[in-house]
Amino acid sequence: MRLLVAIVLAGSVLLPMASRAATAADSSAIRQTALDYIEGWYAGDAERMERALHPELAKRIVHTNPANGKSRLDQMSAMTLVQSARAGYGTKTPKNEQRKEVTILDTYENAASVKIVAAAWVDYLHMARFDGRWVIVNVLWELVPED
Repeated sequence: MRLLVAIVLAGSVLLPMASRAATAADSSAIRQTALDYIEGWYAGDAERMERALHPELAKRIVHTNPANGKSRLDQMSAMTLVQSARAGYGTKTPKNEQRKEVTILDTYENAASVKIVAAAWVDYLHMARFDGRWVIVNVLWELVPED
């Protein structure tokens, strides 16, 4: 009887978890959102960039002053990214340097974490399913050190 109770309890915990896995459609939509973001940047395609972002997105980087060890947090908004794409800043990256390696790190229900290795930086994206579509809500990024 104890074994039966343990199996029922374990099943009630494990089965709901199984239903929360990302579907192939979710993975495809998450990857497409990441590509809209990075390819929109490189192409200067503001509409594509905007489609990938939640309007309240925050993109942040930590800069640390090597002289005193003090850090500061710099931030860009969705509007800044869209306007920068529209201004063509990403188009200045030579085609042969336009890396866009997308890795879905994790998904759970309506949340996903994604890594993009780009030309001279790495972006860690937090995405959410918002009004039925995947959008980027947060980005923490780091510059790749120069050789």
